[in-house]
Amino acid sequence: MSRGRPLKPLEVGRGAREELESLARSRSLPAGLVRRAEIVLLCADGLDNKTVAERARVSRRTVGKWRERFRTRGLAGLYDERRPGRPRSIEDDALMTLLHGTLETRPPGGGTHWTCRSMADATGVSKSTVQRLWTAFNIQPHGRKHFKLSTDPFFAEKVRDIGGLYLNPPDHAMVLCVDEKSQTRALERTQPLPPLGLGYVEGVTHGYIRHGTTTLFAALDVATGQVLAQCKARHRHQEFLGFLRHIDANVPPDLDVHLVVDNHGTHKHAKVKRWLAARPRYHPHFTPTYSSWINQVEIRFNIITRKAIRRGSFSAVTQLKEKILRFTDHYNPGAQPFLWTATADSILHKIQRLCMTISGTRH
Repeated sequence: MSRGRPLKPLEVGRGAREELESLARSRSLPAGLVRRAEIVLLCADGLDNKTVAERARVSRRTVGKWRERFRTRGLAGLYDERRPGRPRSIEDDALMTLLHGTLETRPPGGGTHWTCRSMADATGVSKSTVQRLWTAFNIQPHGRKHFKLSTDPFFAEKVRDIGGLYLNPPDHAMVLCVDEKSQTRALERTQPLPPLGLGYVEGVTHGYIRHGTTTLFAALDVATGQVLAQCKARHRHQEFLGFLRHIDANVPPDLDVHLVVDNHGTHKHAKVKRWLAARPRYHPHFTPTYSSWINQVEIRFNIITRKAIRRGSFSAVTQLKEKILRFTDHYNPGAQPFLWTATADSILHKIQRLCMTISGTRH
């Protein structure tokens, strides 16, 4: 029988116990947090501190500490408290000088951007301090994002039209995002690929042999996320018309079809216009120039490229086509629609901010 002061009751509700058991089973959380959850669970089973200490291989003082922390604070008591740390060593003036120099100047000698070492040499602070400050203020002098502003005079109208299709699709209709991924190359690596293993990534030689190209035609159903795809040898209005006929054969005849397409010449060819005019249920919606990002099928093209093409080695175009279509057939049954949340006003406001930033740039 244990001696000393009687232990205060430790009450663990059902929800708290489930959370503690989840923490105790975790293999990704810090080991200290996992051990604390195990200690509290043993205490909740009615064991005294000495028995819990023996099972958890910790001291009785440690058991008493976490028992009391959980009793008074609950699950939050198991987490480490934030420590203030040592005072900041860099003065405000030096901090502002460093940030201003990073954002407003360029390194001497014609450099395009600052590095941690060059900024440390220029300001007299350590390289690690520069790195910490850049991280704290989310400054990335080495980073770059690419963009291209649309010159379409009807940009706003087209954005509102297509955004409305995504956010409020019409009744008794299907919205299809249609485009082509042209010049998809069948590349065969010149050397075998070392496989993925413990401690090293998959290897790939930069040398390759070209075996021709194919064009992937795809139509993404916005409502389901499924894709209708065909691979064709060329990228002309004839192939686009053939793909439209393929769509027509696979879409329920009682539904209107809204096609979101870009401004490529094949989509506006006279024969394509006549084909669409002869079928009133088809309604084309053209994206603004330089705005392929608004066409959701581009997201699917990116998925196909990353997961089926980029890391492959193809000895013939037919092998590439089979891989693309097999991947599409496998992906479709579990496909989910992309969640489009951007309104036309939010897109236009973002473009306006970008234009103001560009107009105010001094470099």
